[in-house]
Amino acid sequence: MATSDSGTPVIRLARIFKKYTRDATPVEALRGIDLVIHSGEFTAIMGRSGSGKSTLLHVLGLLDAEYEGEYWFDGELVSGRTADQLAPLRNRAIGFVFQSFHLLAPLTILENVALPALYARRLTPTQCREVARQRLAQMGLADRLTHRPKELSIGQRQRVAIARALVNEPRVILADEPTGALDSRTADEILGIFQQLHRDGVTIVMVTHDQVIGAATERIIHIRDGRSDDGGS
Repeated sequence: MATSDSGTPVIRLARIFKKYTRDATPVEALRGIDLVIHSGEFTAIMGRSGSGKSTLLHVLGLLDAEYEGEYWFDGELVSGRTADQLAPLRNRAIGFVFQSFHLLAPLTILENVALPALYARRLTPTQCREVARQRLAQMGLADRLTHRPKELSIGQRQRVAIARALVNEPRVILADEPTGALDSRTADEILGIFQQLHRDGVTIVMVTHDQVIGAATERIIHIRDGRSDDGGS
């Protein structure tokens, strides 16, 4: 994984506010969030439904640029940029793992995992497939490269999603309820993969409502009514 050569946090948020309108009613989704994530940390973001967790994850993942406040990613100020300006950085530096996997059904799992590398245009198509093959082997799926998502178990699909998130060697993995759709045994297996990635030095931020999953991370940040308990240290 890519690492920083300084003590600069991977992520630093300062006074992030996010408002939107629901049924003609203003909603304050984030209310002055301060947050610091350092390289190599395994952090859980926890809170009740509607607390602002998903909104925060969209900001962290550079998927939502419409907010007030300042966001530094790897020491670089990214707040104020347009969605088009953020897209290359998001593709290169952030890997996403979702509860519902977001795999493309017509493609093989090798093709699914290679896609972010192809979009990045830093490697040849042959090199993209080779990197994807390596990541799938890391997830124990070396013998399933030509299978399509519907031919895999739910747990195997999440392994594919993790492999895809890793393919560009991102600075941070953002995981949104990655065990939410899994049975307890499979959830434990997926958690074990994240714990191994953490031991390997990968920076992980995971949104979860599961207290057991949260307790297995290095650090928990609680979100309540759009505010966090992070000290920003």
